[in-house]
Amino acid sequence: MEQYLRQLIAIEFTDKKEIFTGFLIDYSDDWILLRNNPVDYILDGFVILRNKNIEAVHRDQDLAFTEKVIRMKGLKTNAEDIIPIRDLAAIINFLTNKYEIFQISKKSAKSAYLGKLIELTEEELTIDFLDTRGKFGGELSFNPQKIRVIEFDTDYINSLKLVVAEDVN
Repeated sequence: MEQYLRQLIAIEFTDKKEIFTGFLIDYSDDWILLRNNPVDYILDGFVILRNKNIEAVHRDQDLAFTEKVIRMKGLKTNAEDIIPIRDLAAIINFLTNKYEIFQISKKSAKSAYLGKLIELTEEELTIDFLDTRGKFGGELSFNPQKIRVIEFDTDYINSLKLVVAEDVN
């Protein structure tokens, strides 16, 4: 992974159809932090992937070209993007303090869950679920070991945070 730091890469999993592309910012034994490149020459937030069932990490000519275009647009990754990815507790506590709302996914890419932290224990992560209209809809609990993807600071999440803030005022 070291050779890919600050480069645009693609990560494929043995048990997920979805391929993640982004600039590799940091990695640990358990987690990988990417500046997310969901499509074309766009950067949108960050994604943290559980370092599990990875089939391939690669970089080809297309990714090198995309990276070149993104850099020409003046988009950079910097030291401020680094967050603690030692373990799930460190990640969730950092995101709660800095971003408040984050999105988690399990193995299946069919469902993602937005919310803010209520409680995190060894056995359970509980969030206050944020629906697609920017309303908090109650508690959802997850087995922390089943969480595979964590996203934050995306346009979608930040847009819903605006609705939440508007409703508070």
